[in-house]
Amino acid sequence: QVQLVESGGSSLQTGGSLRLSCAASGYTYSTYLMGWFRQAPGKEREGVAARNTVGGGTYYADSVKGRFTISQDNAKNTLYLQMNSLKPEDTAMYYCAAGGISYPLNALGYNTWGQGTQVTVSS
Repeated sequence: QVQLVESGGSSLQTGGSLRLSCAASGYTYSTYLMGWFRQAPGKEREGVAARNTVGGGTYYADSVKGRFTISQDNAKNTLYLQMNSLKPEDTAMYYCAAGGISYPLNALGYNTWGQGTQVTVSS
């Protein structure tokens, strides 16, 4: 059974950095896209970053470009999200997702999700 387990969430202050990890088990990088999404209370889930696990292409939401970096370690079956220069508006539950085929930052395109890890940024 495929499982995605996120870790690395924390509470920190504006300007800080954090790296989220998504460990995949029972899963191989055979699908096209894996991504990170986030959802703040009362808001829709939004795509943050995605990666073509075959070709290596990456996609970012405008709000995080230049601050966040998505990467993967195939040997460890792990997807990462490096987050720098964090802002209070980055506060959300962050989810890892897999199984995307097209529209990298659209949550509807993914069929496998982790349980989420909380990131809270205070001013």
